[in-house]
Amino acid sequence: MCGAVPLFLSAGLIIEEGFPLDDLKRILASMQAAAEIAGIQIVTGDTKVVPKGAVDKIFINTSGIGMLRPDIHVSSGSAHIGDRIILSGSLADHGVTVLTRREGLTFESPVVSDTAPLNHMVQTMFDITTDIHVLRDPTRGGLGTALNEIALKSNAGIRIEEDRIPVKDAVAGLCELLGFDPLYLANEGKLIAFVKADHAETVLESIRQSPYGKDACIIGEVVAEHPGKVVMTTRIGGNRIVDMLTGEQLPRIC
Repeated sequence: MCGAVPLFLSAGLIIEEGFPLDDLKRILASMQAAAEIAGIQIVTGDTKVVPKGAVDKIFINTSGIGMLRPDIHVSSGSAHIGDRIILSGSLADHGVTVLTRREGLTFESPVVSDTAPLNHMVQTMFDITTDIHVLRDPTRGGLGTALNEIALKSNAGIRIEEDRIPVKDAVAGLCELLGFDPLYLANEGKLIAFVKADHAETVLESIRQSPYGKDACIIGEVVAEHPGKVVMTTRIGGNRIVDMLTGEQLPRIC
């Protein structure tokens, strides 16, 4: 989300004594497959085995290195008045998936994590234009928190439209049943882009060409009014202040 081309990844593993080797092999094979899709290499790492009960089965910590083009300048404090806000797909898929798996809940309409490599999508966006001022992944705290952080750092107002924000029917139903707001649930394979209005539609179409961005849409814009605040136009035509997430994010992701 800095606009860099990722190249290398480290992976540190902290493993609880007695962790099944078959599970470890499955995890490592999945990491290898994901790295190959993203076009990166896992080049270094470390492994520690700790006594049983010291950790919850396995912890994996990663860090990445990439190269940033000199003509790309992306920052959460760089939103411009008039920028269009692009969301690359539906909300809350990952957060709801983690919650239901942890609690052992099953439903007729399955939900799956949106975890996905976005580096190829991002590079295509920058090949079209460098007038992309902000990139964020709405992970911790979800879309609502990410937009508030951008509004505060940029000292600009943000207006979004509820009926433009894609949420899958199954996810919306589970959120309503369990009492969660999709705006504050984690997303792993989605991005928010603040793009100059002149280029927004072209960038949007490029995102939709990616298998990870087919549901992308423009959900709002940056405005001069109410700097530092996020306002959402609701489906019934009212206005709602979208606050920063307070308290602990549930389910806890990272």
